[in-house]
Amino acid sequence: MEAFRYVDIFESKGLEYMLVIAFLVVFAIVWQLMLQPSRPPRPKKPSKSPVRAMTEWFRVADDVHYHPGHAWARPAGGDVVRVGIDDFAQRLLGRPESIQLPSAGTHLTQGRKGWQLDIRSQPVDMLSPVSGEVVAVNPNLAHAPGLVNEDPYGDGWLFEVRVPDERALERNLINGRFAKAWMSETVSALRERMGGTLGPVLQDGGMLVSGFALELSPDRWHEIVAEFLHTD
Repeated sequence: MEAFRYVDIFESKGLEYMLVIAFLVVFAIVWQLMLQPSRPPRPKKPSKSPVRAMTEWFRVADDVHYHPGHAWARPAGGDVVRVGIDDFAQRLLGRPESIQLPSAGTHLTQGRKGWQLDIRSQPVDMLSPVSGEVVAVNPNLAHAPGLVNEDPYGDGWLFEVRVPDERALERNLINGRFAKAWMSETVSALRERMGGTLGPVLQDGGMLVSGFALELSPDRWHEIVAEFLHTD
């Protein structure tokens, strides 16, 4: 008869128990972490960049090239670019009564007169940002010229130009971070030009009223406009 042999279950099952205990410990740690309330993200410190302060007045689009006369050009596919006026120009001038656009087939020269806006029955010329042939105009501006104020970088575009030289957008035009720096300099020039008279044309939210040039100086507004649009 075979002798009885004692078997220590703790010795034979030791590895399994250790695994179970380890699993319970890990589960407890994970459970505690899940029960802890999530910490809200640390708020970012507000930027003190002059560019950010500047854009509270005027919007700057990242995908357009700016002319110093405050017109813009955006690639529209192939050798065609779309043209419009920037946020500074539309706010400087205010809402136009009408816009005299060049017809299709007209050849424009960069830095020369491209179109005319009628502001309170007074004509205001603006310079073309590119050279080339006009191939299309925005038909909506005929009955809704205020689109240039409501959406200057979108639905308020003016016309499209076929530009034979692909490098034309880089010649005398500004984009990217340089555009933001340039607009910041424009704001500084505006403050210097107007001195302490900007207060009356600031809205409650700190924005400049539409057509602030006329509000600042009814008698000399045309001179102010010509200075900043480089048509003087």
